[in-house]
Amino acid sequence: MAKLLIYGANGYTGQLVARLAAQRGLDAVLAGRNAQALAALATETGFPVRVFGLDDAQALRAGLDGIAAVLHCAGPFSKTCAPMLEACLAAGVHYLDITGEIDVFAHCHAQDARARAAGIVVLPGSGFDVVPTDCLAAMLHQRLPSATHLVLAFEAGGGPSPGTARTSVEGLAGGGRARIDGELRRVPLAWKTRRFERDGQQRTAMTIPWGDVYTAHVSTGIANIETYMAVPPATIARARRMRLLRPLLALGPVQRWLLRKVDASVRGPDAERRSRTGCHVWGEVRDDAGRMLSLALVTPNGYDLTASAALGIAGRVLRGDAPAGFHTPSTLMGAEYVLSLPGVRLVED
Repeated sequence: MAKLLIYGANGYTGQLVARLAAQRGLDAVLAGRNAQALAALATETGFPVRVFGLDDAQALRAGLDGIAAVLHCAGPFSKTCAPMLEACLAAGVHYLDITGEIDVFAHCHAQDARARAAGIVVLPGSGFDVVPTDCLAAMLHQRLPSATHLVLAFEAGGGPSPGTARTSVEGLAGGGRARIDGELRRVPLAWKTRRFERDGQQRTAMTIPWGDVYTAHVSTGIANIETYMAVPPATIARARRMRLLRPLLALGPVQRWLLRKVDASVRGPDAERRSRTGCHVWGEVRDDAGRMLSLALVTPNGYDLTASAALGIAGRVLRGDAPAGFHTPSTLMGAEYVLSLPGVRLVED
């Protein structure tokens, strides 16, 4: 199988991807800016290493030499996606990443014609953001093609990685997002709340700017999409109080202070904690005639799911039979792809 370059392999999720790639016997190369961290991971996995940053176009081009596909794991993708994607388009290298950032999906989607001309697949969001939710949306749409409204929600255990936490902090100033009558619109933080049932118990949830407000529209064409995260009521109240602080959250000094707190306190769940925490994903569609349908997924910890989902997609791309252009997980792999991943099961009413 052709070479896969795992960029950002020394990061929290990148390490999980690299270790699983080694277990599966893939032909991979580790890459990133931290030579020392990459060397230690190379010793563990047996993969070769390439050290380069994304701000040096010449080094980036050289780093892609002999590579068939990139699995980009170095966020925040609002800053790192564009240079890597440009290099992939120029070199004819397939581009995958693990983002959940709405504007990154939009940027990648805008390159669809260029990707087709270059003969490459461009698929952002090949991990927990947004494989299970995108596949669930596609399954629901298959069962109710007339759907005009889609609600997706998740509850994730184990806590965030440093990269996820940093991305969340950087997105605070942007508020919420929702798809309304086909358009992406800004909405307040915790714009809506509702409840979802899990194991016979009610979970409170609030709207968040999850990537599916972009990707699920591409996958299904549904015009109204809301995405929720299950959180305690106190978290919802805190998010609504933060609406008043939104202008301050965009200020450089405030962002730097918040990011320092993340760097000092967030390490990501260890293997033991990942093994005992999973995720629950809900999906619901309805149409203008009042018909409604719901499904749910139970999955492993989101970071373990990300590694298996992303490498499964990379395997399809590396086989050379994937149609070029922009894709969501379900448009490339099929609506039921998520059900092929270890530890995932569908829950039907």
